[in-house]
Amino acid sequence: MSTAVALDHVAVVARNLPPLVAAYERLGFALSPLSRQSGPLRPGGPVETFGSGNRCAFLRHGYIELLGLLDPALHANGVDRFTARYGGLHIVALAMQDEEANLARLHAAGVPIPGVSRLQRAVEPGGPVAHFARLPLPDAPEGRLQLIRHLSAELVWDARWMGHANAADALTEVILVNDPAAESAARFSRLAGLPLVPDPAGGVLLELPGAAGAAGPDAPVLRTAVRILEPATLPRVLPSVAIPALPFIAGMVVRTSDGNAAIRAILAREGIAPAEVPGGVMVPPEQAGGAAIIFAAS
Repeated sequence: MSTAVALDHVAVVARNLPPLVAAYERLGFALSPLSRQSGPLRPGGPVETFGSGNRCAFLRHGYIELLGLLDPALHANGVDRFTARYGGLHIVALAMQDEEANLARLHAAGVPIPGVSRLQRAVEPGGPVAHFARLPLPDAPEGRLQLIRHLSAELVWDARWMGHANAADALTEVILVNDPAAESAARFSRLAGLPLVPDPAGGVLLELPGAAGAAGPDAPVLRTAVRILEPATLPRVLPSVAIPALPFIAGMVVRTSDGNAAIRAILAREGIAPAEVPGGVMVPPEQAGGAAIIFAAS
């Protein structure tokens, strides 16, 4: 298939990783071990160790990456550039099933991607190395927008770090804002190879049809979405969320398997006051590394 099929992951970026990790553990996410990133700095080049590293919350469908800088003397993998704008969401990855077919489609559309980019990282210190095929959209002002195919998904979606106390089981939406929204919408539509529809809140919606195993080895067929809003409409979806810069990847929706019972209990215990929103509760950005999180009852 030569289009995107699902929302694979988003990345929350901070220059200093430990406080970001602590915030997500406080919200009830179980995180994978710290992993250093590596890969070629250009298509076909040698694999080099990056200065960036991550820990991730792997869900049955999709995941949340927490990305930070571990060694400022090495390639920062965008961390310094992203955090100079704001701390929060800077990466949106859409799952694909065929990187060569998608590369051909993007080339036919005039997108200057030099080739398939390969990334790899050890799953845990001394552990096996996971590999990924990526098609990053060049020069996207929103951040790093990319198509991704996991070449060793069974290594990263490991049951040892998937037992989330908050009962999170799927990443279903990412929400961003731009003025005009149509500029970001056009980029996402071109990257995904999919049409846009109106968003009921005001803006544009990119709907991804889903595919079994596309965003995790046991991922079901699940419709996911990218919502692209005008600044005036953002409060209808993410109340009281300030816009630090435009474009701005403002938040995400995470589905829970227990009707939000566990996350409500966690927030009450931690003294975090959520906002009630249609379909769930919203944790404000200041409690989640700059990214608003809507926990949606299944």
